[in-house]
Amino acid sequence: MRSSTSTPPPLDAAPIPLDSSRGRWILAATIIGSGMVFLDGSVVNVVLPLIQSDLSAPLSSLQWILDAYALLLAALLLVGGALGDLYGRREVFVAGLVVFTVASVACGIAPTATVLIVARAIQGAGGALLVPGSLAMIKAVIKSEDSARAIGLWTGLSGVTAAIGPLVGGYLAGAVSWRTIFFINVPLAVAGVAMTLRFIPPNRDTEASRNLDWQGACLAVAGLGGVTYGLIEGPAKGWNTAMILGVLALGIACCMLFLLWEWRADHPMVPLGLFRSRNFSGSNAVTLGVYFCFNGALLFLVLNLQQVQGCSPLQAGLSLFPITLLLLLLSPRMGRIMNRSGARLPMTVGPLIIALAFVLFMRPGQHISYLVDVFPAVFLLGIGMSIFITPLTATVMSSVPSHSVGVASGVNNAVSRVAALLAIAILGGVVANRFDATLTTNLARVPVSAPARASLVSHRDRLADIPVPTMLPPNVRIQTRVAIHDAFLNGFRWAMGSCAVICLVCAALAAAFVRDEPVHPVM
Repeated sequence: MRSSTSTPPPLDAAPIPLDSSRGRWILAATIIGSGMVFLDGSVVNVVLPLIQSDLSAPLSSLQWILDAYALLLAALLLVGGALGDLYGRREVFVAGLVVFTVASVACGIAPTATVLIVARAIQGAGGALLVPGSLAMIKAVIKSEDSARAIGLWTGLSGVTAAIGPLVGGYLAGAVSWRTIFFINVPLAVAGVAMTLRFIPPNRDTEASRNLDWQGACLAVAGLGGVTYGLIEGPAKGWNTAMILGVLALGIACCMLFLLWEWRADHPMVPLGLFRSRNFSGSNAVTLGVYFCFNGALLFLVLNLQQVQGCSPLQAGLSLFPITLLLLLLSPRMGRIMNRSGARLPMTVGPLIIALAFVLFMRPGQHISYLVDVFPAVFLLGIGMSIFITPLTATVMSSVPSHSVGVASGVNNAVSRVAALLAIAILGGVVANRFDATLTTNLARVPVSAPARASLVSHRDRLADIPVPTMLPPNVRIQTRVAIHDAFLNGFRWAMGSCAVICLVCAALAAAFVRDEPVHPVM
């Protein structure tokens, strides 16, 4: 066994035991890298209301702050893994840490929402180098008999970072500033780079193809980016404007060209032959729907808790913590249950419970009790996701031949990221549309002056964060604030109702497509 102070072994060195000192440092380095990506995927939601107030950002900017990150992460995830195989997983992983950290600093000092959005996009590109590289390095350098346990630890401990993210972010945002959440990545990255260079040997796939699918990656970015831009900017700029219609058409065309290219490419980023498997295609369809609802709902739930219900960022993080706690406690146990029931039943029941959670989210008004009005829905959402995730992962991995497991996992991961990307854009349009209509009706019943009304309407893209003019009398200001909150809640209920319907459809898809004895596709 090598000591932790020895020189990193060469490429052909023997695999490293997980229980060795070196093995534990390797696991720590990979968890730091992937954990940073998961952390910044969860922590930003909690501080969005503060970002909106500080930068006077409209809803579309909040959507882009989330979607710029998700877009580059989803579109480049599979390319990131291929780059590591070709040029060296350790080197690409370190490059990802550097890119992600520099972008994080840019996020922390961003003077405007536009700068923050650009920095978040670069973060997503860096994250696409980290997540696949983490798993690939574990499989490459850890002894094969230890790799399953190492991946399990990686999954659980990386998930812990996503769990504590909203709590740490909520505390720091309230105690210092929302900007501090991005600077957390600096010491983590320094430690990650040091551990990686010190303990992880150089490793790459000597048989990896040098024909990277850059054409597919560019088409994916252009297609998803065009569709996302049209969906986010459509409510403000007008759905029938030439620019919105043109960008949407271009995005859809690029998405179709992406599918055509992947079908005909010699070395595709997404092997479409995988979707010949009924279980694989059905599982990914259900993934798209459930993760669409889960990620999209969290954004507006946080805005509701902070801007309408008056919670602090820390209180909002604590309000949602039961979801993550249930995922950490129950997801591992679902494996034993699935061995007895099969995957089809839990993949059907999970979305049904999640749908019920969204129905409960529709109930609260402007004055709520957390234990009565929020906790039951949060609890059910956590239970439903816990029942759903493990069977989903197992079905995806078992529905393809063993040599395609890594690609299948990457495709499913990318689908979940695309779901988050689309959710923020589409549900944002639903909320904005209902908010505008309800606010117009509500303000007609409030005695506000014409200048004040014009000011309110001009800021309607900030939803519940609309600044109420100080020129209004105190009682009218209260009525105006109530009218704004009521308009937001109407949009919020429409979003939650839409998610409930989608989850019911996902339950039906799981029941119809998922089989407990999958058939491997012919590749």
